[in-house]
Amino acid sequence: MPTTQIAVTAMVNGLAIGLLLFITAAGLSLIFGMMDVLNLAHGALFLTGAYLAWWIGGEQQTWPSLARAVVAVVVLGAAAGGLLSLLTAPLSRRSHLEQALLTLGIALVAADVLSALFGDDVRATEPPAGLDGTVTIAGWSYPSYRLALVGVAALLAAAVYWTVERTSLGALFRATVSDRDMVATVGVDPRLVRGGVFVLGSVLATLAGLLGAPIYHARPGLDTTILVLALVVVVVGGLGSIRGPLIAALLFGQVESVGRAVLPGLASFLLFGTLAAVLVVRPRGLFTLAPGGRR
Repeated sequence: MPTTQIAVTAMVNGLAIGLLLFITAAGLSLIFGMMDVLNLAHGALFLTGAYLAWWIGGEQQTWPSLARAVVAVVVLGAAAGGLLSLLTAPLSRRSHLEQALLTLGIALVAADVLSALFGDDVRATEPPAGLDGTVTIAGWSYPSYRLALVGVAALLAAAVYWTVERTSLGALFRATVSDRDMVATVGVDPRLVRGGVFVLGSVLATLAGLLGAPIYHARPGLDTTILVLALVVVVVGGLGSIRGPLIAALLFGQVESVGRAVLPGLASFLLFGTLAAVLVVRPRGLFTLAPGGRR
């Protein structure tokens, strides 16, 4: 394969991975940055979505099974978000260490339950007909599913950004962080807002797992890998921000993909070396929100 084609393929791969990573990290950024809750069960939600994709669609998905899987992960993600909101509510004003211990325990229990249900083998699933082949552009072949993933993830990313940054709902999220008592005085229950953020973040994580299943394949340990990458994106992008994690996810997607194509032995070093370099220049991340939703 020509060097130019390898480079372009790696860059498109990086775009797909970066957008998928953003969908996962956006929910974590909202929950951690806006609701001030450190949710270490986020990776387990991603893994749950990946397992559901395999369980409903099998090794070869069809369009009807994919539609059923989308409905299932949205419903399950919403239910999991509501449950996490209830479980972490007593710790909302406590230290992040206590929150981390609780959500880590939930993540470990969830991982054991998933292993008991689906076993320890890799559960691979392939995309439905029409997305399981390749597309030839200017003489270069590229997997159809990854191109479709770029489009779908880009639409989801745009929807999340618009909702949080440009709508009254996003303003309500930020107002709840700034002054919960003031939000309560205008007739809005801050607990419902908090629950809504958890639901949104959890649905994004399970959807990302569904979309990423044909690439990563559901397997034990995937939850930890995704959680670490999402935390890196959130830390670099900035807590409570949407634009920051988007830029960070796209950056790390390129570093991960191009690094593995060019310097496979140093891919992990390049990823975390980039993390260290960014934090040296911007210790609080690229776009961290100050209290009250100000940058």
